[in-house]
Amino acid sequence: MTANTPPKTPVSLLGLGAMGAALARAWLAAGHPLTVWNRTPARAEALAAEGAKAADGAAGAVAASDLVVVCLLDDESVGSALDGVDLAGKDLVNLTTTTPAQARARAAWAGERGARYLDGGIMAVPPMIGVPEAGGYVFYSGSRELFESHRAALAVPVGTEYVGEDAGFAALHDVALLSGMYGMFAGAAHAFALIRREDIDPVAFAPLLSGYLSAMADPYVLQTADRLKSGDLTTGVVSHLAMQVAGTPTFLATAEGQGVSTELLRPYFELMHRRLDVGNGDEDLTGVVDLLLR
Repeated sequence: MTANTPPKTPVSLLGLGAMGAALARAWLAAGHPLTVWNRTPARAEALAAEGAKAADGAAGAVAASDLVVVCLLDDESVGSALDGVDLAGKDLVNLTTTTPAQARARAAWAGERGARYLDGGIMAVPPMIGVPEAGGYVFYSGSRELFESHRAALAVPVGTEYVGEDAGFAALHDVALLSGMYGMFAGAAHAFALIRREDIDPVAFAPLLSGYLSAMADPYVLQTADRLKSGDLTTGVVSHLAMQVAGTPTFLATAEGQGVSTELLRPYFELMHRRLDVGNGDEDLTGVVDLLLR
Protein backbone atom coordinates (compact mmCIF):
# COMPACT_ATOMS: atom_id res chain seq x y z
CA MET A 1 0.00 0.00 0.00
CA THR A 2 1.34 3.42 -0.95
CA ALA A 3 0.71 6.69 0.85
CA ASN A 4 -1.95 7.56 -1.75
CA THR A 5 -3.80 4.26 -1.52
CA PRO A 6 -6.87 4.43 0.69
CA PRO A 7 -7.05 1.66 3.30
CA LYS A 8 -9.37 -1.24 2.56
CA THR A 9 -12.62 -1.31 4.50
CA PRO A 10 -12.56 -3.81 7.39
CA VAL A 11 -15.36 -6.37 7.12
CA SER A 12 -16.91 -8.65 9.71
CA LEU A 13 -18.60 -11.71 8.27
CA LEU A 14 -20.99 -13.93 10.20
CA GLY A 15 -21.68 -17.28 8.56
CA LEU A 16 -19.15 -19.47 6.76
CA GLY A 17 -21.18 -21.96 4.79
CA ALA A 18 -20.31 -22.48 1.13
CA MET A 19 -21.42 -18.96 0.17
CA GLY A 20 -20.00 -17.26 3.25
CA ALA A 21 -16.62 -18.92 2.80
CA ALA A 22 -16.52 -17.85 -0.85
CA LEU A 23 -17.31 -14.26 0.14
CA ALA A 24 -14.64 -14.36 2.83
CA ARG A 25 -11.96 -15.55 0.45
CA ALA A 26 -12.83 -12.84 -2.08
CA TRP A 27 -12.45 -10.10 0.54
CA LEU A 28 -9.22 -11.60 1.81
CA ALA A 29 -7.81 -11.81 -1.71
CA ALA A 30 -8.63 -8.13 -2.23
CA GLY A 31 -6.77 -7.16 0.96
CA HIS A 32 -9.71 -6.31 3.21
CA PRO A 33 -9.14 -6.87 6.94
CA LEU A 34 -11.63 -9.61 7.72
CA THR A 35 -13.08 -10.87 10.97
CA VAL A 36 -15.15 -14.04 10.78
CA TRP A 37 -17.48 -15.99 13.01
CA ASN A 38 -19.36 -19.23 12.55
CA ARG A 39 -21.28 -21.46 14.94
CA THR A 40 -18.94 -24.27 13.93
CA PRO A 41 -15.52 -22.90 15.01
CA ALA A 42 -13.56 -25.15 12.62
CA ARG A 43 -14.87 -23.17 9.65
CA ALA A 44 -13.61 -19.92 11.15
CA GLU A 45 -10.28 -21.52 11.96
CA ALA A 46 -9.86 -22.55 8.33
CA LEU A 47 -10.31 -18.93 7.25
CA ALA A 48 -7.98 -17.75 10.01
CA ALA A 49 -5.27 -19.88 8.44
CA GLU A 50 -5.79 -17.83 5.27
CA GLY A 51 -5.50 -14.46 6.97
CA ALA A 52 -8.84 -13.74 8.61
CA LYS A 53 -9.27 -13.05 12.30
CA ALA A 54 -11.57 -15.56 14.00
CA ALA A 55 -13.84 -14.01 16.62
CA ASP A 56 -14.83 -15.94 19.72
CA GLY A 57 -18.49 -15.03 19.26
CA ALA A 58 -20.92 -13.06 17.15
CA ALA A 59 -20.62 -10.04 19.47
CA GLY A 60 -16.85 -9.98 19.04
CA ALA A 61 -17.16 -10.18 15.26
CA VAL A 62 -19.69 -7.31 15.18
CA ALA A 63 -17.50 -5.16 17.43
CA ALA A 64 -14.48 -5.61 15.14
CA SER A 65 -15.81 -3.68 12.11
CA ASP A 66 -18.31 -1.00 11.18
CA LEU A 67 -19.38 -3.06 8.16
CA VAL A 68 -21.03 -6.27 9.31
CA VAL A 69 -22.15 -8.83 6.72
CA VAL A 70 -24.43 -11.69 7.72
CA CYS A 71 -24.82 -14.80 5.55
CA LEU A 72 -26.65 -17.41 7.61
CA LEU A 73 -29.21 -20.15 7.06
CA ASP A 74 -32.43 -18.18 7.51
CA ASP A 75 -33.98 -15.16 9.22
CA GLU A 76 -34.37 -17.03 12.50
CA SER A 77 -30.63 -17.74 12.48
CA VAL A 78 -29.92 -14.04 12.05
CA GLY A 79 -32.08 -13.11 15.01
CA SER A 80 -30.51 -15.83 17.14
CA ALA A 81 -26.92 -14.92 16.24
CA LEU A 82 -27.43 -11.20 16.88
CA ASP A 83 -29.64 -11.51 19.94
CA GLY A 84 -28.25 -9.16 22.57
CA VAL A 85 -25.40 -7.97 20.35
CA ASP A 86 -24.71 -4.22 20.36
CA LEU A 87 -25.47 -2.96 16.85
CA ALA A 88 -25.42 0.76 17.59
CA GLY A 89 -23.59 2.64 14.84
CA LYS A 90 -23.06 -0.50 12.74
CA ASP A 91 -23.80 -0.98 9.05
CA LEU A 92 -25.58 -4.32 8.84
CA VAL A 93 -25.74 -6.06 5.47
CA ASN A 94 -27.90 -9.17 5.49
CA LEU A 95 -27.21 -11.62 2.66
CA THR A 96 -29.34 -14.35 4.22
CA THR A 97 -32.14 -15.66 1.99
CA THR A 98 -35.44 -14.32 3.36
CA THR A 99 -38.88 -13.23 2.24
CA PRO A 100 -39.60 -9.56 1.51
CA ALA A 101 -41.69 -9.36 4.70
CA GLN A 102 -38.85 -10.79 6.78
CA ALA A 103 -36.40 -8.31 5.24
CA ARG A 104 -38.65 -5.37 6.08
CA ALA A 105 -39.13 -6.59 9.64
CA ARG A 106 -35.38 -7.16 10.04
CA ALA A 107 -34.70 -3.63 8.76
CA ALA A 108 -37.03 -2.19 11.40
CA TRP A 109 -35.41 -4.44 14.02
CA ALA A 110 -31.93 -3.19 13.07
CA GLY A 111 -33.08 0.44 13.08
CA GLU A 112 -34.44 0.06 16.61
CA ARG A 113 -30.96 -1.07 17.63
CA GLY A 114 -29.22 1.91 16.05
CA ALA A 115 -27.91 0.20 12.91
CA ARG A 116 -28.25 1.07 9.26
CA TYR A 117 -29.58 -1.88 7.29
CA LEU A 118 -29.14 -3.24 3.79
CA ASP A 119 -30.72 -6.46 2.56
CA GLY A 120 -29.22 -8.55 -0.21
CA GLY A 121 -30.35 -11.24 -2.62
CA ILE A 122 -27.42 -13.17 -4.10
CA MET A 123 -27.86 -14.03 -7.77
CA ALA A 124 -24.87 -16.33 -7.92
CA VAL A 125 -23.59 -19.68 -6.68
CA PRO A 126 -20.36 -19.98 -4.67
CA PRO A 127 -18.06 -20.79 -7.63
CA MET A 128 -19.09 -17.46 -9.22
CA ILE A 129 -17.94 -15.42 -6.22
CA GLY A 130 -14.72 -13.54 -6.87
CA VAL A 131 -14.96 -14.27 -10.60
CA PRO A 132 -16.19 -11.06 -12.32
CA GLU A 133 -16.54 -12.69 -15.73
CA ALA A 134 -19.02 -15.20 -14.28
CA GLY A 135 -21.67 -12.48 -14.27
CA GLY A 136 -23.03 -12.94 -10.75
CA TYR A 137 -24.36 -10.06 -8.70
CA VAL A 138 -26.28 -9.18 -5.56
CA PHE A 139 -29.53 -7.25 -5.39
CA TYR A 140 -29.37 -4.70 -2.56
CA SER A 141 -32.20 -2.74 -0.98
CA GLY A 142 -32.59 -0.62 2.13
CA SER A 143 -30.35 2.23 3.27
CA ARG A 144 -29.00 4.00 0.20
CA GLU A 145 -26.46 5.79 2.37
CA LEU A 146 -25.09 2.49 3.61
CA PHE A 147 -24.91 1.14 0.06
CA GLU A 148 -23.09 4.19 -1.25
CA SER A 149 -20.70 4.22 1.73
CA HIS A 150 -19.65 0.61 1.16
CA ARG A 151 -20.30 0.16 -2.55
CA ALA A 152 -16.63 -0.57 -3.32
CA ALA A 153 -16.28 -3.21 -0.60
CA LEU A 154 -19.59 -4.86 -1.45
CA ALA A 155 -18.59 -5.07 -5.11
CA VAL A 156 -15.41 -7.03 -4.37
CA PRO A 157 -16.90 -10.54 -4.24
CA VAL A 158 -19.59 -10.02 -6.90
CA GLY A 159 -21.39 -7.24 -8.78
CA THR A 160 -23.99 -5.02 -7.12
CA GLU A 161 -27.47 -3.91 -8.17
CA TYR A 162 -29.27 -1.43 -5.89
CA VAL A 163 -33.05 -1.73 -6.29
CA GLY A 164 -34.52 0.72 -3.81
CA GLU A 165 -35.01 2.03 -0.29
CA ASP A 166 -37.66 -0.59 0.52
CA ALA A 167 -35.67 -3.27 2.35
CA GLY A 168 -37.92 -6.00 0.92
CA PHE A 169 -37.15 -5.25 -2.72
CA ALA A 170 -33.88 -7.24 -2.90
CA ALA A 171 -35.60 -10.41 -1.69
CA LEU A 172 -38.54 -9.74 -3.99
CA HIS A 173 -36.30 -9.32 -7.04
CA ASP A 174 -34.40 -12.46 -6.04
CA VAL A 175 -37.50 -14.64 -5.74
CA ALA A 176 -39.12 -13.12 -8.84
CA LEU A 177 -36.13 -14.00 -11.02
CA LEU A 178 -35.80 -17.46 -9.50
CA SER A 179 -39.51 -18.08 -9.97
CA GLY A 180 -39.11 -17.27 -13.65
CA MET A 181 -36.17 -19.66 -13.76
CA TYR A 182 -38.16 -22.52 -12.25
CA GLY A 183 -40.99 -21.91 -14.69
CA MET A 184 -38.49 -22.19 -17.53
CA PHE A 185 -37.05 -25.36 -15.98
CA ALA A 186 -40.56 -26.81 -15.80
CA GLY A 187 -41.09 -26.21 -19.51
CA ALA A 188 -37.75 -27.76 -20.34
CA ALA A 189 -38.53 -30.78 -18.17
CA HIS A 190 -41.83 -31.31 -20.01
CA ALA A 191 -40.09 -30.99 -23.38
CA PHE A 192 -37.48 -33.62 -22.47
CA ALA A 193 -40.19 -35.90 -21.07
CA LEU A 194 -42.00 -35.81 -24.44
CA ILE A 195 -38.98 -37.24 -26.26
CA ARG A 196 -37.77 -39.45 -23.41
CA ARG A 197 -39.08 -42.77 -24.76
CA GLU A 198 -38.34 -42.07 -28.41
CA ASP A 199 -35.22 -42.71 -30.45
CA ILE A 200 -34.24 -39.05 -30.13
CA ASP A 201 -30.85 -38.14 -28.71
CA PRO A 202 -31.42 -35.65 -25.86
CA VAL A 203 -27.96 -34.21 -26.47
CA ALA A 204 -28.87 -33.45 -30.08
CA PHE A 205 -32.26 -32.10 -29.00
CA ALA A 206 -30.83 -29.82 -26.31
CA PRO A 207 -29.43 -27.02 -28.52
CA LEU A 208 -32.74 -26.90 -30.41
CA LEU A 209 -34.62 -26.42 -27.14
CA SER A 210 -32.10 -23.97 -25.72
CA GLY A 211 -32.08 -21.87 -28.86
CA TYR A 212 -35.86 -21.79 -29.10
CA LEU A 213 -36.35 -20.84 -25.46
CA SER A 214 -33.80 -18.05 -25.80
CA ALA A 215 -35.45 -16.74 -28.96
CA MET A 216 -38.89 -16.74 -27.31
CA ALA A 217 -37.96 -15.51 -23.83
CA ASP A 218 -36.39 -12.14 -24.60
CA PRO A 219 -39.20 -10.67 -26.72
CA TYR A 220 -41.89 -12.16 -24.45
CA VAL A 221 -40.41 -10.67 -21.28
CA LEU A 222 -39.80 -7.24 -22.80
CA GLN A 223 -43.20 -7.06 -24.51
CA THR A 224 -45.00 -8.19 -21.36
CA ALA A 225 -43.29 -5.46 -19.34
CA ASP A 226 -44.24 -2.81 -21.91
CA ARG A 227 -47.86 -3.96 -22.01
CA LEU A 228 -48.17 -4.09 -18.23
CA LYS A 229 -46.88 -0.53 -18.03
CA SER A 230 -49.02 0.86 -20.85
CA GLY A 231 -52.14 -1.22 -20.22
CA ASP A 232 -52.41 -1.89 -23.97
CA LEU A 233 -52.68 -5.67 -24.39
CA THR A 234 -53.88 -5.79 -27.99
CA THR A 235 -51.86 -3.49 -30.28
CA GLY A 236 -49.45 -5.38 -32.51
CA VAL A 237 -50.43 -8.83 -31.21
CA VAL A 238 -49.42 -11.57 -33.65
CA SER A 239 -50.47 -14.74 -31.81
CA HIS A 240 -53.62 -13.70 -29.98
CA LEU A 241 -55.06 -15.50 -27.00
CA ALA A 242 -57.99 -17.11 -28.80
CA MET A 243 -55.65 -18.73 -31.32
CA GLN A 244 -53.29 -19.98 -28.64
CA VAL A 245 -56.10 -21.43 -26.54
CA ALA A 246 -57.41 -23.24 -29.61
CA GLY A 247 -54.06 -24.98 -29.88
CA THR A 248 -53.87 -26.23 -26.29
CA PRO A 249 -55.72 -29.54 -26.92
CA THR A 250 -52.90 -30.56 -29.28
CA PHE A 251 -50.30 -30.11 -26.54
CA LEU A 252 -52.37 -32.07 -24.03
CA ALA A 253 -53.16 -34.86 -26.50
CA THR A 254 -49.51 -35.16 -27.50
CA ALA A 255 -48.47 -35.47 -23.87
CA GLU A 256 -51.10 -38.12 -23.25
CA GLY A 257 -50.00 -40.00 -26.35
CA GLN A 258 -46.39 -39.94 -25.20
CA GLY A 259 -47.33 -41.14 -21.73
CA VAL A 260 -46.32 -37.81 -20.16
CA SER A 261 -48.14 -36.11 -17.32
CA THR A 262 -49.79 -32.79 -18.19
CA GLU A 263 -49.45 -31.42 -14.65
CA LEU A 264 -46.87 -28.81 -15.69
CA LEU A 265 -48.94 -27.51 -18.61
CA ARG A 266 -52.51 -27.57 -17.33
CA PRO A 267 -52.31 -24.77 -14.72
CA TYR A 268 -51.06 -22.27 -17.28
CA PHE A 269 -53.52 -23.44 -19.93
CA GLU A 270 -56.35 -23.06 -17.41
CA LEU A 271 -55.35 -19.45 -16.82
CA MET A 272 -55.35 -18.84 -20.57
CA HIS A 273 -58.86 -20.30 -20.81
CA ARG A 274 -60.09 -18.12 -17.93
CA ARG A 275 -58.77 -14.99 -19.62
CA LEU A 276 -60.42 -15.99 -22.90
CA ASP A 277 -63.73 -16.78 -21.20
CA VAL A 278 -64.15 -13.16 -20.08
CA GLY A 279 -63.78 -11.86 -23.63
CA ASN A 280 -60.07 -11.11 -24.10
CA GLY A 281 -59.36 -13.24 -27.15
CA ASP A 282 -57.63 -10.42 -29.05
CA GLU A 283 -54.95 -9.96 -26.39
CA ASP A 284 -51.62 -11.70 -26.12
CA LEU A 285 -50.74 -13.66 -22.95
CA THR A 286 -50.01 -10.63 -20.75
CA GLY A 287 -53.43 -10.68 -19.09
CA VAL A 288 -52.57 -13.95 -17.38
CA VAL A 289 -50.32 -11.95 -15.03
CA ASP A 290 -53.24 -10.20 -13.36
CA LEU A 291 -55.14 -13.47 -12.95
CA LEU A 292 -52.40 -14.55 -10.56
CA LEU A 293 -53.04 -11.62 -8.21
CA ARG A 294 -55.15 -12.54 -5.19
